[in-house]
Amino acid sequence: MLFRNRFLLLLALAALLAFLSLSLQFFHLIPVSTANKNGVSSKSRKRIMPDPVTEPPVTDPVYEALLYCNIPSVAERSMEGHAPHHFKLVSVNVFIRHGDRYPLYVIPKTKRPEIDCTLVANRKPYHPKLEAFVSHMSKGSGTSFESPLNSLPLYPNHPLCEMGELTQTGVVQHLQNGQLLRDIYLKKHKLLPNDWSTDQLYLETTGKSRTLQSGLALLYGFLPDFDWKKIYFRHQPSALFCSGNCYCPVRNQYLEKEQRRQYLLRLKNSQLERTYGEMAKIVDVPTRQLRAANPVDSMLCHFCHNVSFPCTRNGCIGMEHFKVIKTHQIEDERERREKKLYLGYSLLGAHPILNQTVNRLQRAAEGRKEEIFALYSAHDVTLSPVLSALGLSEARFPRFAARLIFELWQDREKPSEHSVRILYNGVDVTFHTSFCQDHHKRSPKPMCPLENLVRFVKRDMFVALGSSSTNYYDACHREGF
Repeated sequence: MLFRNRFLLLLALAALLAFLSLSLQFFHLIPVSTANKNGVSSKSRKRIMPDPVTEPPVTDPVYEALLYCNIPSVAERSMEGHAPHHFKLVSVNVFIRHGDRYPLYVIPKTKRPEIDCTLVANRKPYHPKLEAFVSHMSKGSGTSFESPLNSLPLYPNHPLCEMGELTQTGVVQHLQNGQLLRDIYLKKHKLLPNDWSTDQLYLETTGKSRTLQSGLALLYGFLPDFDWKKIYFRHQPSALFCSGNCYCPVRNQYLEKEQRRQYLLRLKNSQLERTYGEMAKIVDVPTRQLRAANPVDSMLCHFCHNVSFPCTRNGCIGMEHFKVIKTHQIEDERERREKKLYLGYSLLGAHPILNQTVNRLQRAAEGRKEEIFALYSAHDVTLSPVLSALGLSEARFPRFAARLIFELWQDREKPSEHSVRILYNGVDVTFHTSFCQDHHKRSPKPMCPLENLVRFVKRDMFVALGSSSTNYYDACHREGF
């Protein structure tokens, strides 16, 4: 009898556990696997996008790739425009990387990813201003921009994206950026008057359609239905935005040594070489040819747009290949910080644009009303050296639609005092910069004196190179490097 009672008790407990399990699955509190015998979901074989909830405790290549994609979702929280009430916002300088784009390279002997670069209202990701943006851009044909920008399309419009073309995701990313900055800088801080004029904006971009279109998308989110007659984009031939100061032999020497470091690190990574070899066999090309085609650029497009990686009759390129390449990129960034060769390149590469920014901030501090809002629409190879030069070595590599912002503030209680805040993707990184770490330890103020940034750009950037040079020209041409 006792055995029977125990048996019935166990049976009742088993039934209760089964009921709870089914209930939890019904309410989606635990995952339900629908994998087939190969371990692949039968309902989502073409989907490769994981769904992380929190940042993993160790560096995870898939999580880092997701951050890089920067898929638009809910409105992000940001620290732009935060300051004590007695501070007045005087000027804002914004550096952006273009938004999500189609690859620049094709994986040999594979089909290009089918991404639609027209802007469609009922397709995700979406933004409430998307249709209005398209309508407004269509009215801007023939706009007078600095040549050759006047020959570029003002928004993406190809059913199958062209190489390097901005996607709908890229447009939405910068419409979101623009609206966020509008809510903070215009609605809250009244940075620009309602009757703002052309000379109060400074707009500059490289000669790529993706950077011009990204700048226009952000600008439209920031100043909806702007008057085309007031908008003038300047053309920057160099991705470093070095204008007339691009010739710098020592900078190029730093770059050559950095590229050599990258090459040697890759040679030491046997797993990476095996991975390239496997992928080369799949697409039936020599390993050297596959590597030269920069396959990760195309793979990131598949990943960010949740499209399966390409297959051939020899097999499929898969997530394991992607993880190995992405992990190597993370290791490369880590070694790059340690070896400091890239820092030398960055200090000289970023100096011209930082010098231009500092000069503009100084003019604003003197009371000049021109160029109150400046926008540079650029590339990852623009933002990365600037971040490194500022001492933000731990900052992540610039994601799609990354933004770096310099804010200039005036202390109303001491009008002659001006301070700066630096923000990267909405995070205040002011006191992580090399020129303001020590000030943070001495002062309770939530900002950095403008003089610190000026002294850094005009003098300390050259000191950091370990030379006796006191100006950009001498640093670029010094002997014996």
